[in-house]
Amino acid sequence: MASAINLDQDQQWLINCLNATLDTDHQVRSFAEASLTQASLQHAAVLLKQFIKKHWHEDEDNFEHPIVASDEKEVIRRLLLLCLDDTHRKICTAVSMAVASIAYYDWPEDWPELLPFLMKLINDQTNMNGVLGALRCLALLSGDIDDKAVPSLVPILFPCLLSIVSSPQIYEKSMRAKALSIVYSCTSMLGTMSGAYKAETSYLMSPMLQPWMEQFSAVLSHPVQPEDPDDWSIRIEVLKCLNQFVQNFPSATEKEFMSIVGPLWQTFVTTLKVYEQSSVEGTQDSFEGRYDSDGAERSLESFVIQVVANNLQELVYYTFGFMQITEQQTNAWSLDANQYISDEDDNMYNCRVSGVLLLEEIISSCGEDGLCALIDAARRRFIESQQQKADGFEFWWRIREAVIYAMASLSDQLQEAEVCSSDGFDLKKFIEQMIMEDIGAGVHECPFLYARVFSSVPKFSSMLSLGVIEHFLFASLRAIGMDVPPPVKVGSCRVLSQLLSEAYKEALQPQILQLFSSLVDLLNHASEESLHLVLETLQAAIKSGHEASLSVEPIISPIILNTWVSHVSDPFISIDAIEVLEAIKNAPGCIEPLVSRVLPYIGPILSQPKQQPDGLVAGSLDLVTMLLKNAPGPVVKALYDVCFNPIIQIVLQSDDHSEMQNATECLAAFVCGGKNELLAWGGDPGFTMRSLLDALSRLLDPDLESSGSFFVGNYILQLILNLPSQMGQHIQDLVSALVRRMQSCEIAGLKNSLLLVFARLVHLSAPNVGQFIDLLVSIPRDGDRNSFAYVMSEWVKHQGEVQGSYQIKVTTTSLALLLSTRHVELAKNFVQGHLIQSTAGITTRSKAKSAPEQWTVMPLNAKVILALLADTLIEIQEQVTEHDEEDSDWEEIDAGDADVDQNTLHVATAKSSGKPAYEHLAAMAKNQQDGDEDDLLSSIDPLNEINVANYLVDFLVKFYQSDTTLFDQLSQSLTQSQRHAIQMILNHYQRNTA
Repeated sequence: MASAINLDQDQQWLINCLNATLDTDHQVRSFAEASLTQASLQHAAVLLKQFIKKHWHEDEDNFEHPIVASDEKEVIRRLLLLCLDDTHRKICTAVSMAVASIAYYDWPEDWPELLPFLMKLINDQTNMNGVLGALRCLALLSGDIDDKAVPSLVPILFPCLLSIVSSPQIYEKSMRAKALSIVYSCTSMLGTMSGAYKAETSYLMSPMLQPWMEQFSAVLSHPVQPEDPDDWSIRIEVLKCLNQFVQNFPSATEKEFMSIVGPLWQTFVTTLKVYEQSSVEGTQDSFEGRYDSDGAERSLESFVIQVVANNLQELVYYTFGFMQITEQQTNAWSLDANQYISDEDDNMYNCRVSGVLLLEEIISSCGEDGLCALIDAARRRFIESQQQKADGFEFWWRIREAVIYAMASLSDQLQEAEVCSSDGFDLKKFIEQMIMEDIGAGVHECPFLYARVFSSVPKFSSMLSLGVIEHFLFASLRAIGMDVPPPVKVGSCRVLSQLLSEAYKEALQPQILQLFSSLVDLLNHASEESLHLVLETLQAAIKSGHEASLSVEPIISPIILNTWVSHVSDPFISIDAIEVLEAIKNAPGCIEPLVSRVLPYIGPILSQPKQQPDGLVAGSLDLVTMLLKNAPGPVVKALYDVCFNPIIQIVLQSDDHSEMQNATECLAAFVCGGKNELLAWGGDPGFTMRSLLDALSRLLDPDLESSGSFFVGNYILQLILNLPSQMGQHIQDLVSALVRRMQSCEIAGLKNSLLLVFARLVHLSAPNVGQFIDLLVSIPRDGDRNSFAYVMSEWVKHQGEVQGSYQIKVTTTSLALLLSTRHVELAKNFVQGHLIQSTAGITTRSKAKSAPEQWTVMPLNAKVILALLADTLIEIQEQVTEHDEEDSDWEEIDAGDADVDQNTLHVATAKSSGKPAYEHLAAMAKNQQDGDEDDLLSSIDPLNEINVANYLVDFLVKFYQSDTTLFDQLSQSLTQSQRHAIQMILNHYQRNTA
């Protein structure tokens, strides 16, 4: 067996030993078995686990021939079980993992003796190593147990586990915690099953709930012990199990839950003292970054995250305590301000973040009561901090910083809060008091408090008076140029980056040049972590600086360009740098000098792309695209002279997908900005047009990887919209190439963009849409009757994925145009319809393999196009209902032939807070694809002016009028909700024409 596999020395030795265990010679067998037992003390078990993954089961992706023979499997299984009570815990864990790996394939059918062996081992109190080995093995097995095994396993296993958990005098805490982890895994699976088998799972668990709840109470009732990770670990497992019990069996657990409330609260309250001593003050060991032999974290922080649970007034008060900056954080952030920025921006999961999540949940679940609890606890903590400061307590600022951090994190919820207290409490005044009182604290003594105040001002801005905001703006301007601790400068940057705006332009102008100077100095000393914040602040300063930006452009632009070049391979920083350059471009009088500064540098890069470092060509193309957008004609011409031909060559020759994508966007921006004049700039309009078409041909090459063609759809739309006469003669070739590219497409986003092109071509062919259908029918396509059948099959399959206001308008209205032709091909073609739902219980891995998804097959015109239009109508109606409580709006439409548009307009544009009621469907409210791409298209395409609701109502009424028989026939196959949506409109029409 080993000869067919490339094995290292250890693996070969293992194979030889396993083969020797089958030898007829008793001495050979005994020696081999003894060798394997001895090897278990080393790393053979680990090797065996790797061997199992590769050679045990043929259906696995990483399987390598040959497969282990059945008799060899039997020997391996037997020997492994004998090693489960190994005294070396790491070896025991490795053996357990090997057993679990085999059990995944063999248990229970081919390994029925596994569970009885483990149960015997787990019940033997004379062999604690065996108990631990069995527990570890069961813990691994329970993590991957399926719905077939768990109902039979729980009645056998849970009593044994309960015996272990309830016997602290016999079993150590780590064993009891491991037993609880098995309970958690099994209960989680039962919870998954409870949806389909509610009665069965409740019947199974009901007798077990009371004894388990009693044990949970016993574990939690004692005060939390400092420097005892095992105590923390067992409590974590109890809380996890308790959570599963409450979630999955709420009615059965409810009567038992009162017994747990007191102990649960005892754990929560006593944890704070331990946490303050270990993490906040650093006087005791918090076991930070430590793990047990199974790889589970043992730190106090991980325990606290589990302990924080739902409560109200006292819960919020104690949560503030858990959110204080720890001694470890203070030391780390004081030594490295960049780590401070990184941790703040990353929202790494720690007690501070989990505390915010808890407070959010309290407000979400409890509404006004939760907000009142938050505000009352904040007032209480603030008063305490004032007293601590007066008493000379060194760390008085920590709890105040935590309160401000929490309140700022929940600023959106607080803005909607009304007065919660009976004493006429003024929340806005309280917030101003907190931040204004702290601004007088010593910046060097309490830098993190100072930084927190600054960082929180933008979040509180809607609740603060204009005078307070201006005070912090000027304080930030001063702090950036002063010798203050780095965290304070971080907070100052956050104020300026988010609050500099038109409203404060006049007041800030006298200091704007000094601000630019300070920011440039920060930029020159910024690290990668702080660079983002400085660039963001600089961008805001430029936007606010207006005319002053022109005077500093010669200083700032070269620095930003150097920053961009140095970090061009970092997508985040390079984008930040380009956004700063874009702000300079948009400042009065800055675009010409900026472009003249960029071109001498960019030209050689694009002309010799093969000689550039990684990322520089793609980044340069991104920069050119930014400069082209909304640029005046002379600037577009200047960029064309230097960049156009090199960009064409990059599209034709590059194999780098990032370069091709950015070059495609760049060409689209050239066509959008230059339009027909673009063709004459090179001296030979025909040559320029051929260059554009050659680039298009490469991008539509079906053999090109999909990623390289990703933005070709936008490029095509720019060509057909801005150069319609030149593109008209190439439509048939274009359509053929689009079909071929779509056939080989492997990326859904690319396929959807090509479908958008087809949709736009439908509109361009109007009123002769039938001729466009004939064109598609005339183009053959492998696997389908013709290209029309293929395109429509893909279109209706992906229409629900279309995103973006412009895209939805074009594709939806194009479907209506196609249906209005009544073309014979619409009735001939059948496409994918509805997913056939299975009601046969839980879908397991084996079920998914044996019974893949099945779909109905439906006629294109009846079941699909009309259904898609009806679904769009339903979405519009739902959006109207969401934004207008008068659900009768649709019932009040007077849809006479001459009045349809006017009355539907009332529905489609019903106002709520000055915004459109349905916002052009729910999907249009999302940020889909690239916003700039939408802007380029929507700004030049008259189809963007279409009101989808008006269009659909008008289309359906006219379709019904022109052929009532066909319309009724098609409608019969719609769902009830689809028919209802359409019938509402037709009823109005019939009522008003009677």
